[in-house]
Amino acid sequence: MADGIVYEIRRALFDAQDTQYRDFTAKLLPTVDSAAVIGVRTPQVRALAKQYAASPEIATFLDALPHQYVEENNLHGFLLERIKDYDKCMARMEAFLPYIDNWATCDCTSPKVFGKHKPELLQKIPVWLSATHTYTVRFAIGMLMKWFLDDDFSCAYMDWVVAVRSEEYYIRMMQAWYFATALAKQYDAAISHIEQRTLEPWTHNKAIQKACESFRVTAEHKAYLKTLKVY
Repeated sequence: MADGIVYEIRRALFDAQDTQYRDFTAKLLPTVDSAAVIGVRTPQVRALAKQYAASPEIATFLDALPHQYVEENNLHGFLLERIKDYDKCMARMEAFLPYIDNWATCDCTSPKVFGKHKPELLQKIPVWLSATHTYTVRFAIGMLMKWFLDDDFSCAYMDWVVAVRSEEYYIRMMQAWYFATALAKQYDAAISHIEQRTLEPWTHNKAIQKACESFRVTAEHKAYLKTLKVY
């Protein structure tokens, strides 16, 4: 049966189902139908990804888009993390991005090989930032936050995040998260944007809030940030 592995993985996910956890998770994912949530904890989904990654049939599962369940999407993302060839991983990532329909799947998908190919990844990010799909844009900002806020940081990349204008809650939240992280890692560049209020007011205030909740931001910086809130 050509799609046997798809049903095998689905059966394994249902075998690991926790109905209480399902109900809890469904409330956290308002963008998806609650019927699409099985209720499997992340470590168990990761364990299944590790178990099936070497299967000769795994390409069949990766090709079987769109998936029916959130946990199938999460497992898909965890499988992409294990692909060591950059070109193959990127092709799979680009095929998967349009089908990501919630913040959790978006944020838990982070291929390790991207960190070894930052120049190539950087060419993709502006394309993703200009997409109309919410979670493609969110993923792009997440990649800038993960890979380009340390030694490879450039103020230009921060400008890219600022330039995104969207009414989508999950894009604005990622912009805020990016700046909260930047205030811990690249304070001088980030505080300049906060002082100049280059972000939209809601995102500006949310970035300050998240930074003030972070243990990585100093007490002195938090006190100053609170004076910069927009009322």
